[in-house]
Amino acid sequence: MKIAVIGGGPAGLRAAEVAASKGAEVTLFEAKPSVGRKLLVAGRGGLNLTHGEDFEHFVTRYSGPGQPQDFWRRALAGFTPTDLREWAAGLGIETFEQRTGRVYPREMKAAPLLRRWVERLKSQGVQFKTKHRWADLKPGSPHELVFAYDDERRTFLADAVVLALGGASWPITGSDGVWTGLLKGLGIEVTPLAPANCGWECDWSPELLAVAEGQPLKNIVAHAGGKEAKGELMITRYGLEGGAIYQLGEVLRGMSTPEIAIDLKPTFSEQELARKIEDIREYPIDSLMQRWKLSPAAFAVLKEYLTDTSAISLATRAKRCRVRLKHPRPLDEAISSAGGVAWTELDENLMLRKFPRIHVAGEMIDWEAPTGGYLIQGCFATGTIAGAAAASQRV
Repeated sequence: MKIAVIGGGPAGLRAAEVAASKGAEVTLFEAKPSVGRKLLVAGRGGLNLTHGEDFEHFVTRYSGPGQPQDFWRRALAGFTPTDLREWAAGLGIETFEQRTGRVYPREMKAAPLLRRWVERLKSQGVQFKTKHRWADLKPGSPHELVFAYDDERRTFLADAVVLALGGASWPITGSDGVWTGLLKGLGIEVTPLAPANCGWECDWSPELLAVAEGQPLKNIVAHAGGKEAKGELMITRYGLEGGAIYQLGEVLRGMSTPEIAIDLKPTFSEQELARKIEDIREYPIDSLMQRWKLSPAAFAVLKEYLTDTSAISLATRAKRCRVRLKHPRPLDEAISSAGGVAWTELDENLMLRKFPRIHVAGEMIDWEAPTGGYLIQGCFATGTIAGAAAASQRV
């Protein structure tokens, strides 16, 4: 059984590992000169591998139009967050869980893990073909794959194929989304790729930016379209960044006029906040930083567009500080992308229904998840399914 894995990110490497462990002859193709580049980019922040929250909550973190209701429960049960930590331990990489639940390598680096992983794959017999850009596919038995290598076009025959070319965020790492045209040409439905886990633009006043640019809004709760997200926001010259707005990306993209409402003091009610300043008769806003313990950035956001300085109006705005947004930041700046191969094109083993023995894994599929370890976990889980299914196919 000859298997071609196209794409050297987490999903592709994992698919190659699983297929090789089942005795398949695996060749991994990567357009860049080396594999795992997006892992190395993620490693700049310590490489958040997964998350330690309860499994029942974990499985709710994944979304995407048309995905089978039980898919993520099945996929994550097949390769759990605990499995991922044990897998890393098998490479000699110790992990730890932060107070926030995020799980990182003890060294807070990606390079040692990636180096040992590649060594393991080579010991399993996986062949690496770097600088091979996927150019064409002629489905059949076997499948005929065409790659561009320098000025050449090279052909490779494979009994089964795993496509794991990523989405379109961080194109410098190789995830440029060019594959969408190839699959559409084969009659595969592909939802347009869009920025996910990204910043959003809005119009801040010069007065606010002078005080708050580059400053965080900590311990807030953001609301949009009936969904809430806890965490932090960062004020930038163009708008907002941060985990709270990343979690709301899917909802915001679906709004005709995107807007979030920020609760700057989620542990207090409007009435409690109002009582803290009701004894101030003149210019109560000047005492808010002290009375409500607001940071300068939060104070600046509260004042933006404020017209009524009565105690109850101030308290209402502190609890629902509405910020009208314009649009997300560009796709090539996003941490991840939404969109991809439609779920209707895939069976339960992530195989293309129209082309037997061609599987898809990772961010190529139309799903998204917030930051916090869920993205890498999802790539490992889908790579596990695709690799195992490809290796089990009868030729």
